[in-house]
Amino acid sequence: MAANTKTSRKVARYAVPVAVAGVAAATVAMVPAFANAGGPDLPKVTAQQLIEKVAASDVEQLSGTAKISTDLGLPKIASGMLGGGGVTGGSANPEDKVAQLANGTHTLRVAADGEDRQKLTFLDGKDEYSLIHNGDDVWGYDSKSNEVFHEKASPSDRGAGKGAGKEHKTGDRLNASPQKLAEEILAAAGPTTDVSVGETAQVAGRDAYQLVLKPKQAGSTVGSVQIAVDAKNGVPLRVQLLSAQGGKPIVDAGFTKVDFAKPSADTFTFTPPKGAKVTEGVDGHGKGDKDGAFKALESFPGLDGLAGGPGGKGDVKVLGEGWATIARIDSGAGKGLKELENDKNAPKEAKQFLDSLGDKVNGSFGEGRVLSTRLFNVLVTDDGKVYAGAVTKDTLVKAADANK
Repeated sequence: MAANTKTSRKVARYAVPVAVAGVAAATVAMVPAFANAGGPDLPKVTAQQLIEKVAASDVEQLSGTAKISTDLGLPKIASGMLGGGGVTGGSANPEDKVAQLANGTHTLRVAADGEDRQKLTFLDGKDEYSLIHNGDDVWGYDSKSNEVFHEKASPSDRGAGKGAGKEHKTGDRLNASPQKLAEEILAAAGPTTDVSVGETAQVAGRDAYQLVLKPKQAGSTVGSVQIAVDAKNGVPLRVQLLSAQGGKPIVDAGFTKVDFAKPSADTFTFTPPKGAKVTEGVDGHGKGDKDGAFKALESFPGLDGLAGGPGGKGDVKVLGEGWATIARIDSGAGKGLKELENDKNAPKEAKQFLDSLGDKVNGSFGEGRVLSTRLFNVLVTDDGKVYAGAVTKDTLVKAADANK
């Protein structure tokens, strides 16, 4: 997610009108909102006016409750690798927690007071996991395991001027709120996106317009992104990612209750409980990690050869643009899929993983397997190349044929 800095506020305040409103002015039909169909009766607005309303919003203080539901349609084995159940338990490191949001439904409490103070608390029955940013400190606390993660700005960051030292890699995870998700989506929209105004709605008891973003390009798995925008203050209240194939939303993240009053200062105060295990973050953790994309695969029993191991190339080439973007990754694999399939000594977990990859496909690129979800599809070829994107299986195969 975007970092908690003044730069990220400028993304919401300046990059949005430049990158999105400008495109909207040139390419989007400025049609008024559609029929309300039961939603609140609000003054008509155009797509550009609504985008500008989001960009101009100066709300930095809020608290409330939100719900995030994610249905990627993952294979059972992959779903299990993401945790499947609740967020609490195990390490307090946020990186171990965030992946679990890619599966199931989660309720969280949200609080924010400007760029220096934010708090997310994930609720899991009587247990909680809290992620707190307060000035130079970022804390993660898991009540179930009684473990604490702490990361502090380095002295060099603190001496670099106001706003520096807030760029915690861990702190970036605080931006899982509907407001921040919407800001990122709007900032990323471009000429490959149709932008319009949909029906009005009520979210968390507040009247809202709905901004609708749709891919212009064929081959995307995304049908549309719908952003509910508070009619009074321009704050995004809900984000829904809809599949091109229909059905319930792939992602539905929205406030169920929200208050724009200033949270009390003690909301962001944290002291490790007595007896808690505290793990300190490392400066620069995760930066420049060339092999990061392959770590999960390498750690899976029997698949280290497929990923090319720690010495794998990991060369990435971006194909296409916008909603049809595909990443082509040369893993430098020391072992192909077919070789792994025929390896009698391969662990059963590796064979189960291959089975979960789904259909075998072929083309002028050769042969491979496709891991399909409702949003992302991944083609792994027998020679160790990976093609991944929010595009259909046929689009991946065509890309592999054209870039073999």
